Amino acid sequence: MLSCEVVSAASPQEELVRVRRERDLYARLLRLGEETDLALFLGEALRLVVDITGAAQGYLELMDEERRWSTAHGFSAHEVDGIRLAVSRGIIAEALASGQTILTGSASIDPRFRERDSVVNARIDAVLCAPIGKEPPLGIVYLQGRTHGGTFTPEDRLTSETFAHHLVPFADRLLQQQRRRDENDATRDVREKLRTEDVIGRSRALATVLHQVSLVAALDIDVLLLGETGTGKSQLAHVIHVNSPRRGGPFVELNCAALPEALIESELFGALPGAHSTATQRTEGKIAAAEHGTLLLDEVGDLPPSAQAKLLRLIQSKQYFPLGAKKPVSANARIIAATNVDLEAAVAAKRFREDLFYRLNVIPVRVPSLAERREDIPLLAEHFAHTAAARHRLPALPLSPGGLRALEVAEWPGNVRQLEHTVQAGIIRAAGAGARQIDRAHLFPEAPAATGTERPETFQDATRRFQATLVRSALEENGWNVIETARRLDIARSHLYTLIRAFGLERASS
Repeated sequence: MLSCEVVSAASPQEELVRVRRERDLYARLLRLGEETDLALFLGEALRLVVDITGAAQGYLELMDEERRWSTAHGFSAHEVDGIRLAVSRGIIAEALASGQTILTGSASIDPRFRERDSVVNARIDAVLCAPIGKEPPLGIVYLQGRTHGGTFTPEDRLTSETFAHHLVPFADRLLQQQRRRDENDATRDVREKLRTEDVIGRSRALATVLHQVSLVAALDIDVLLLGETGTGKSQLAHVIHVNSPRRGGPFVELNCAALPEALIESELFGALPGAHSTATQRTEGKIAAAEHGTLLLDEVGDLPPSAQAKLLRLIQSKQYFPLGAKKPVSANARIIAATNVDLEAAVAAKRFREDLFYRLNVIPVRVPSLAERREDIPLLAEHFAHTAAARHRLPALPLSPGGLRALEVAEWPGNVRQLEHTVQAGIIRAAGAGARQIDRAHLFPEAPAATGTERPETFQDATRRFQATLVRSALEENGWNVIETARRLDIARSHLYTLIRAFGLERASS
């Protein structure tokens, strides 16, 4: 008697869902392969596999011999730190060592993992962990828990393995590009000591300020950030906070120039009911809101004299009086002050208290202007183009070579902020016109096209003409020795090469 095994076939509806899911995976993988930024690539890749598998939490890491790049979804910063430690032990270590995908319905009761500290402490249940590449793996994708409960299925396993397999060539290409960038990255060493995920650039000027930040971040002292408008002082203040012992506390920001004088003290110190005409109830000030954390006083040079006196008292005694209060309140907040004002000149002009200046000026950190870090413009521009596209749900358009050169040689009195707004406007115009890339005309629409029509020379025209003449003369004086010319002009070699390309300079044939 013959026995036959009955295999249940998938219904037409289930097969349709499977085909659509597979089609979506491959379509998104193709789009992912067009990404040129490693950090954005990691974020999009993790979002893809989390969406496809329905994972509640996810972690993706790529690695080479010296560095690791990672991104997480659904985990707290503390949990991510624990996962990074688990790369050397636990489930992730097992997947990396064996080169095999690990699928378990509950790690807490799985005999392979239930005794491991990382599993016991985190009470880990459903897990799917797949290596990216083999011999040795380029990285790992770790998924934990399901959004709608239950365990990961064999189909989820197959999807994750397909995802990891197709990720290898993209990841390998981006890692090679990253290694080449690292060779010219002056910030590399200091970034290994700091969390600087949102700080874009690799210039020597940026490396210098990040080194200063690394020195002051771990110390519980007040800091003064100096620099022109739009250079990123608020961003660096946040870097100081997240790398300090107070990173678990709040980061609170107050722009001292954005409020009228009558409200600044109430906003900063708080107020009791009846303290002034609009105080109908108790108001918590920014100092109280920043308790056990960091308070950034942006544009501190614009504080009115009365608030300056109270701020001095706060720094000296760690106490302050809310408006209308008769008893002082203790404060436990680190103060970071930032300004684009020349405080020494303000002190000389009696607009800023000298004693407060000396209290704030213990560890001054000067933030470089964009003109001092021009070699960072391409990286910043590409980053702003990606973030603007994501924010406005626009296609991720690349910057054309001409558009990029126009950005590199333009003057930026508004610094990084002005560059960001210019690129954001450029991608909106380009997308609106149905263009495939962001060209110079999208970035600088007011700049007339070369039609031969005479027009008055603008300041930008005169500046570019002067720069071209200066660079050409210096190159010719030094026999087109780029290293010596860059040294004589006191600019980076990469910036000199940018100017040569932008101005179309060529060595005269002998």
